Amino acid sequence: MTIERLLAAARARLVRVSPEEAAQLVAEGGLLVDIRPVEQRRHEGEVPGALVIDRNVLEWRLDPASDHRIPEVTGYDQAIVVMCSEGYSSSLAAAALQDVGLVRATDLEGGFQAWAASGLPVRAAAR
Repeated sequence: MTIERLLAAARARLVRVSPEEAAQLVAEGGLLVDIRPVEQRRHEGEVPGALVIDRNVLEWRLDPASDHRIPEVTGYDQAIVVMCSEGYSSSLAAAALQDVGLVRATDLEGGFQAWAASGLPVRAAAR
């Protein structure tokens, strides 16, 4: 299994969303989860209201059955959109969330780069 095959398998399970669709899901109670490292967020900027969760604890913070979940999680059928910089690692992360039962987990096509290019709100990068 190569990373390209793993990525293709993950994406085959997802209903990936555009930036506009992600914004709509958030407006309807879904979560936008930013898994980019702090250095990347400082360089690229941030999406106001996105939850920042490190990739290494993502499943524990979002699984409704976890003792370590965040309070924003309401159940296994909640819409969760994972965002990375360009939409690659977020696909793998969203598939992992589906593996723990979060059936509406998906990712943002094109990641933060697509969000920013679409004109949706962005908090400027620290200089």
